Amino acid sequence: MVPEKIQLEIVTPERVVLSEAVDELILPGTQGYLGVRPGHAPLLTTLQVGSILIAKGNEKRFLAVSWGFAEVLPDRVAILAETAERAEEIDLVRAQRARERAEERLKKPDPNTDFRRAQVALEKALIRIQVASRAGAASRGEI
Repeated sequence: MVPEKIQLEIVTPERVVLSEAVDELILPGTQGYLGVRPGHAPLLTTLQVGSILIAKGNEKRFLAVSWGFAEVLPDRVAILAETAERAEEIDLVRAQRARERAEERLKKPDPNTDFRRAQVALEKALIRIQVASRAGAASRGEI
């Protein structure tokens, strides 16, 4: 029998970010985004920098996540992430400044600049900005 909900747990090294029953979620796997609903086939996947969409009834929420693993079972999903932030926790001004710093590092190559690190910093900043913006749109009923 297919369960009605998925028990979702999102944990970082610092804290439990989320623990609740949800209807559906979309995760940023390293091979692309994947949707999970109750009764999903078991799988283990690595996560990339991206956003997680969580649906519960008509409510949609977003989280920014960086790296980690997700274990998907028919009735639960456990996410162990390096970082995870709820949209309402994101400081949009700080994220925009981080984006600007990363863009500057990438525009003006310096032999001492770690290109990959600057690229990841830019990805993280863009996802944080996107998640914070989507949360505002969702609260206005636009998503």
